[in-house]
Amino acid sequence: MPAPTLTTRDAWIDAGLSALAEGGPDAVRVDVLARQLGVSRGGFYHQFDSRPAFLDALLDTWERRSTDEVLERVEREGGDARTKVGKAGMLTFSDALLPIDLAVRDWSRRDAAVADRLRRVDNSRMGYLRAQIATFCDDPDDVEALSLLAFSLAIGNHFVAANHGGRSRAQVLRRATALLLG
Repeated sequence: MPAPTLTTRDAWIDAGLSALAEGGPDAVRVDVLARQLGVSRGGFYHQFDSRPAFLDALLDTWERRSTDEVLERVEREGGDARTKVGKAGMLTFSDALLPIDLAVRDWSRRDAAVADRLRRVDNSRMGYLRAQIATFCDDPDDVEALSLLAFSLAIGNHFVAANHGGRSRAQVLRRATALLLG
């Protein structure tokens, strides 16, 4: 008789990130995820020591996917600084990563450790923006201001429900990005 196949760590993490994106950290329940994966709760403990360890693994994966992997891809694909900034924003706030990012931002309002992690991720993102913008802007104060404006646009756009006078959101975002990055 073959040994039972364990649900992989990655499968648990992907299911956990989906639950986090849909309902925040309270929605990340081992029993619910086990049912979704069609396995017993016991399989969870073959991969993780505890729910807090699992939540840390979710945050580790989100951080890696939304910073390291995004920046590696942007650099691999190349382009000028403006192209890299646009691509980094597009990948960072893609349909796959945006819901997780927004859930982490909400979670960080209630958990200091998550807030610290979000700050580290945002500092990494801002550092990349600064480095790219500094290639076409000489004034350090302007570099900082443009970086903040670009980052605020990328995040804040998802909280604005306004219409745009017959223009699509995509059109307005392209124009705003062009104005910011010249």
